[in-house]
Amino acid sequence: MDGAKAPSNALVLAFKEDTALTEMMRLRVSSLQRSGQKRQEGERLLLPHESVYRLDFHVQELNFSRWHFSLTGHGRATITGISQHWTPDLTNLMTRQLLEPIGTFWRNADDPEDSPLKWLEADMQEFGERIAELAKVRRVMYFLFAFKDGAEAANLSCSVEFTPEK
Repeated sequence: MDGAKAPSNALVLAFKEDTALTEMMRLRVSSLQRSGQKRQEGERLLLPHESVYRLDFHVQELNFSRWHFSLTGHGRATITGISQHWTPDLTNLMTRQLLEPIGTFWRNADDPEDSPLKWLEADMQEFGERIAELAKVRRVMYFLFAFKDGAEAANLSCSVEFTPEK
C-alpha cells in the first residue's frame, strides 16, 4: 500500500490472473444458461466482473508483512480468498469455500486521481495473516477478484509481502 522499500529478506508475491480457470468458470455459467439449468445449492458462479487469480508459494513458512496495491483511476476492487484446493474439472466453487474477511481497495469517482487508495486496514491485516496461515499447507492459493465502479484488471497491480519464518 505504500512506497516503502521491502526488507532484503522480504518475499513479495504478485497475484496472477489464471485465465484458463476463469474461462472454465465462465463456461460453467454459459452452460447452465444455455441448458436452462439452475446452479447447485450453495454453488458460487463467477460473475461477469470477476476473474480468478492465484498466488504461488515457493516458500511456505511465511509471516505477513503488508500489501502492495495500486489502481489507476477510480473504482473498487475486492479480493476473496478460496479455501479449496482447486479441481475445477471435478468440483464447482461452493459459497462455503469463500474466506472471510475479504480485501477491498477503492478510490471514489470524486477523489483526485493521485489521491491514496482507501481500504479497511483491520480486514486487510487479518486477510494477509490468513493467507500466510494457508501458505503453510498450500503451494497455490486461489482468489476471486471483482472489479466495480470503473476499476479494471488492466489498471490494477496487487501483491502481498511476506517475511520468511526462521
